[in-house]
Amino acid sequence: MTVDRQFLLLFVLSIPIASISWTVTHEEVFREPREWCAAKSKSCRSIVACKFFYLFTCEYCFSHYVTAFFLFITRYKLLFDDWRGYLISGFSLVWVANVYMNFFSRLRLDIRVDRLGIAAAEAEKGGEVGKGEDKPGGPGA
Repeated sequence: MTVDRQFLLLFVLSIPIASISWTVTHEEVFREPREWCAAKSKSCRSIVACKFFYLFTCEYCFSHYVTAFFLFITRYKLLFDDWRGYLISGFSLVWVANVYMNFFSRLRLDIRVDRLGIAAAEAEKGGEVGKGEDKPGGPGA
């Protein structure tokens, strides 16, 4: 496989890794299991059990396991055709997937800020209308 194709696959394979990691650790569809895992990670006596349950609440941690799964099913290697290729591709996929998740998080934050700004502007506009000038039966009627 050419190096160009390897790098193309790096950026393409990172998309489903980021998507799965983000969905499990942030989206509403997995809220109940995630909350249960968060509670278990705080109440377990064994450090191994704590870390196991914590991984379902942290997108960075979870992305390592999703990446390992994708490396297993795709046999994707970066730059080398032996174990070093798996090692480099694993960390590279995690890094790119986390960059994607960071971009998505910033995009969601920007959208939320825009929505709050619009809501504030509409509320301010609604307050001006409520003063009586434009209401039926008000001073101008």
